[in-house]
Amino acid sequence: MSSDLSAVRSAKTILLTTYRRDGTPVETPVSIAFEGGRAFFRSYDKAWKTKRLRNNPQVQVAAATLRGKRTGPAVPARATLLDGAQARVAARALARQHRMLQAVLVPVTHRLMRYRTMHYELQPAGED
Repeated sequence: MSSDLSAVRSAKTILLTTYRRDGTPVETPVSIAFEGGRAFFRSYDKAWKTKRLRNNPQVQVAAATLRGKRTGPAVPARATLLDGAQARVAARALARQHRMLQAVLVPVTHRLMRYRTMHYELQPAGED
């Protein structure tokens, strides 16, 4: 993992800043999990942040409280949508780090609401 994401390495929740088409930033708290040197978060297909990420994968991330109060510096990053085996790695990492929320509550809610769960990997800006 690049030292650029080290600012959020110890966080359980980050403030994810995505950008509207007009460039307006939108901040959303999301759970984060690390597997080795990789950082993951999830959302669902109908979420506004997912739509914004489709248009612009460039984001800012900062450590935050569960309610979204920033507790650390923001760092630029890129969110990459995962699928198949890579999405399963992300799902397992999130379930391990957030046992009740990401292993039970979020998956059940997504199923009941008929949402498609989207898993993303965060990489420091400039890395691909």
